[in-house]
Amino acid sequence: MTSRKKRTARVGLFIFFLLSCLGGLVAFVVLVDIPSRVADRFGPPAEELPLPERLYYAWALFLHERQLHAPSEVEDGEVIFTIGTDEPTSAIIQRLKQSGLIQDEEAFRILLVYSGLDRGIQAGQYELSPAMDSIQVARALQKGGRLEITVTILSGWRAEEIARVLRLSGLLESESQFLEIVRQPPQWEVLKSLDDPPGLEGFLMPGSYTFRRGTSAEQIIAQMVERFARTLTPEIREGFARQGLTLYQGVILASIVEREGVVKEEYPLIASVFLNRLRTGMKLDSDPTVQYALGYDAQLNTWWKNPLKSEDLKINSPYNTYINTGLPPTPICNPGLEALQAVANPAQTSYYYFRARCDQSGRHVFSETYEQHLSQACHE
Repeated sequence: MTSRKKRTARVGLFIFFLLSCLGGLVAFVVLVDIPSRVADRFGPPAEELPLPERLYYAWALFLHERQLHAPSEVEDGEVIFTIGTDEPTSAIIQRLKQSGLIQDEEAFRILLVYSGLDRGIQAGQYELSPAMDSIQVARALQKGGRLEITVTILSGWRAEEIARVLRLSGLLESESQFLEIVRQPPQWEVLKSLDDPPGLEGFLMPGSYTFRRGTSAEQIIAQMVERFARTLTPEIREGFARQGLTLYQGVILASIVEREGVVKEEYPLIASVFLNRLRTGMKLDSDPTVQYALGYDAQLNTWWKNPLKSEDLKINSPYNTYINTGLPPTPICNPGLEALQAVANPAQTSYYYFRARCDQSGRHVFSETYEQHLSQACHE
C-alpha cells in the first residue's frame, strides 16, 4: 500500500513537472517568441500600445501573415491613391480594398494598429501598385502623401546650405552624396557648354524647383546646372568677355557681388568697384570671401559669420581676398540672375570703395578714394 502511494506521488510530481514545463513553454511562445518573430518581420509595435494589446496584435499579425504577404495582383501598374483630409482609417482601408490594392481588410487594419499608422495617415497622393503586398502598401503610407516636393533655393546660398534644405524637405537622406557630386561632378554634356568647371559651386541656379520623391541627388543637381546653363545667355557670356573675364571668373565675381549686395539695384555699382580693383591690381578686400574660408560657425549657427573679427581677416586661405590679390579659386556661393547680369554689365564708375550706410537700409555709399571712404564711417 505504501509503495502504491509512493508511485502515485511520483506520477503526480511528474505530471506537475510536465505541466509546469508546458506552461513555461506556452508562456515563452506567447510572451517572447511570437512577438519577437513579428517584430523582425513587421517592425516594432507602436510605443503607445499597452502590453496586452502589443501581444494581441502581434499574435493577430502572426496568424494573418500569409494574407499580408500576398499581393492583390501579380501584374505591376501604377495607381495614384488619394487620401482626403481627416478621412477615417476605416474608409481608407475600404477604398484600398475596392481599388484592388490590398487583399484582406482585417489583416491590413491589424497591421496599421500594430505599427501605429491607424492614427496618423497623412492626407495626400500616394503612388501604389496592385503588385505590392499589404506590408509594402503600409510602408508607402508611412512615408507621407506628397509625391512631389517643391523647394526654394535662395540666391547666395553655398552648396552646404542647399544640401541641408533638400535633406530637411525629405528629398535627400544625407547631404554628403550631394556635396560629393558638387565637388567632383560627372562628365555631363551640359558642363561642356560651361567650359567644364572643376566643381559646381556657383553653378547651382537659385529658384523654386519641384522634384518627385525619390529623385536622386545627381538628378537634382543636373536640373539646377541645366537651369544655370539656360540662364547664362550669350549676352551674359559676351558681357563677361568685355570685362576681360572668362566664364568661370565671371561666375566667381558674381558670387562675391551676390554676397556683398543687399539691394539688387546696387549690384552693378558693387561689380564696378571689384572690376576697377582687379584692373589696377588691388586686393578685393571682400568680407564674404573670408566668411567662406572660415566655414560653418557652430556658435552662431551659420555659414556666414558676421561680424568678422580682425583676426578673421588674417586667416591663411586662398579665399581670403584681404591677403591675396585677384579672385578666389572658386565661387563662394550660387549667384542669381541679377548678380550675373551686374558683372556682365557693370555700372561705369571710378569707385574703388564702398561701405554700408549708417541708416540700416542695406544700401551702401561708394567712394573714389580711400580718404573719402574713411570719411563715410558711421559714428555713434
